[in-house]
Amino acid sequence: MAGLKLRTSVEVKNKLSNTLRNWLPILHSSLSDLGEAMAPFVEGNPLIDIKSGYEESFEAKIPRKIQYGYVQNSHSEAIEALTVQHKSLYDVLDEQCEAPLFPTPLSQAVARHVCENLDEGGYYEGNSEAFCLSIAISFEMFEQIRKRFRFIEQVGIGARNLQESFLFQLDHTSISDTVYHLATEMIENLESLNRYHKEEYFHEAMRVIGSFKNPPAIDFLENSMQVIPDLMIFNDPDTGIEVKLNDNYYPAITIDTEYGVEHSFITQKFKEAKSLVDALEMRKATLYKVGLMIVEYQYTFFTGGAIKPLTLKMLADEFGHNPSTISRAIANKYIACDRGIYAMKEFFTTAIDEDVSNAAIKEYVSECVKQESHKKPLSDMKLLDMVQTKFNITMVRRTIAKYRSQANIAGSSERKKLYQLGR
Repeated sequence: MAGLKLRTSVEVKNKLSNTLRNWLPILHSSLSDLGEAMAPFVEGNPLIDIKSGYEESFEAKIPRKIQYGYVQNSHSEAIEALTVQHKSLYDVLDEQCEAPLFPTPLSQAVARHVCENLDEGGYYEGNSEAFCLSIAISFEMFEQIRKRFRFIEQVGIGARNLQESFLFQLDHTSISDTVYHLATEMIENLESLNRYHKEEYFHEAMRVIGSFKNPPAIDFLENSMQVIPDLMIFNDPDTGIEVKLNDNYYPAITIDTEYGVEHSFITQKFKEAKSLVDALEMRKATLYKVGLMIVEYQYTFFTGGAIKPLTLKMLADEFGHNPSTISRAIANKYIACDRGIYAMKEFFTTAIDEDVSNAAIKEYVSECVKQESHKKPLSDMKLLDMVQTKFNITMVRRTIAKYRSQANIAGSSERKKLYQLGR
């Protein structure tokens, strides 16, 4: 009897460990990449058949409560509503403000100053002299470090003007030395390009220059992608706030239970197939529980208020997992509600102090822009002053620009043009 209990315990433990081994990569995957994450577990298993959750019409799968909850007009607008931005320019640059390009605290301070003082197009517009005085370095040293931006991935950003941005980008082209030297001279004299039209390599140089990005941050001005939310959260007039998994987009797994061959290999593959199904169900259960907890902690948001400060540790403690596991679990996951589509991580705001969350600041910035003068829209510097005064905190201009971008608010110069066109 004792032997039977031991064998049963080992079997249950092995099944659980197999399921958990499958569960983590499936949990960490986004809904759109779920099929790809499951592929390694399916290869070589003749008992499993998987049907993608994306084979049917996207439009047909939008729940009616979502379609007509926050989108009142058409199905096409509902599809457009399921849109979020890529990683912001500032996030991309932050990741590069360290070694190898900026290996020392001094170089990193200069790099972050440049990032914090970029305009909407990606050009540097900071007060270099004042900054050099504040950290006691020469202007020449500052410029030497700033010009390392010619080596960052978003090449052209961090330049002072169009000519310098083009020169940064020119260094990343594969052209002959002759064309390179001609293109360099042409860039330095952009206002009088016609004087070079008789040069032998003029057209090739023009083709190269014409391929450069202007402004250098143009990819981030209107860069967005369509995503499929994992969870639907909406207010039901009869039952209150409801949390629903987006089951329609999950891959459908079919296991052939009548394979017709009795062999240890088939028995093992059947166990692996069952573990994969269990792992997929665990993913659903985990994210559903996360959705319920988000509603519990962020109830005021789903009833029209602001997002409250909520740390990953609070959620991790509820689950009994490490915060890093929870962080990976909510990465690339999205929630659709009657206020729009939100990345799950947005519900875990970083408290700036005990009473202020970055969500509250974003909301305040949005309100300020709504009430601004159409003749003289608020600059990011002005918004920064207003935020610091209202919340009695210290921030940097880059953070305000980042929050503005995340709220899909254009820069002051672009808003002014839009106001003029709207007259």
